[in-house]
Amino acid sequence: MILTVTFPETADIETSSEDYARRFSGNVGRWFLEIQERATLDMLAALPQAKTILDVGGGHGQLAPALVNAGYNVTILGSDAICKKRVANLVDRGQCKFEVGNILDLPYPDQSFDVVISYRLLPHVTRWQEYLAELSRVARTAVLLDYPEVRSINYISPLLFTVKKNLEGNTRPFTCFKAKELAAEFKKHGFMASKRYPEFFLPMVLHRKLNTVGISSVLERLCRIIGLTGWLGSPVILQVIREGK
Repeated sequence: MILTVTFPETADIETSSEDYARRFSGNVGRWFLEIQERATLDMLAALPQAKTILDVGGGHGQLAPALVNAGYNVTILGSDAICKKRVANLVDRGQCKFEVGNILDLPYPDQSFDVVISYRLLPHVTRWQEYLAELSRVARTAVLLDYPEVRSINYISPLLFTVKKNLEGNTRPFTCFKAKELAAEFKKHGFMASKRYPEFFLPMVLHRKLNTVGISSVLERLCRIIGLTGWLGSPVILQVIREGK
């Protein structure tokens, strides 16, 4: 495998790999992605004017099929041509576009897309303020991204990292964020927080080891009903809207 990387932030090369995709294989992995997909489509449904979507770092293919099936005009941006591999079928059939570019200097004019989406990337970006600025710059209406919340069990992730790596095999360090710091950063670029959806209360690694969707669904449903997920859930899908839209 030959990479032609020339950009300063290329974490999506890892998240677009087959190795990363194995973390979402099997029934539990599909359940994770169904929850993410459903929350995302619900947020987009509240933006009926949105037709064009830029999926930054979306070579993982977790959202592209659902977005295409929902009728959106989708462009996926990856840091290297290798990031196209998992979405090649969609691209080759002309159902979406794939382009290579720098996530800190997106190759598009201001407000080129109705919505910009970027999942599985923020926690691994060092120059994250520049990254958020670029997502905001090219978004006409809204930005959707996901992140691990500080106010959750992720807060002790550095202490649990060795255990988590032994259980999952292919995990890597990541940065947790506070909702307020992300909202403040987006506000600098004319966006305000609109919706947030915490996906799980219990650690995803626990659900992987339980390996039973029925049990995990019941546990998470109870946590959501009693308010634990809304208070301490993670990762969080955040939607911000351009002010005035």
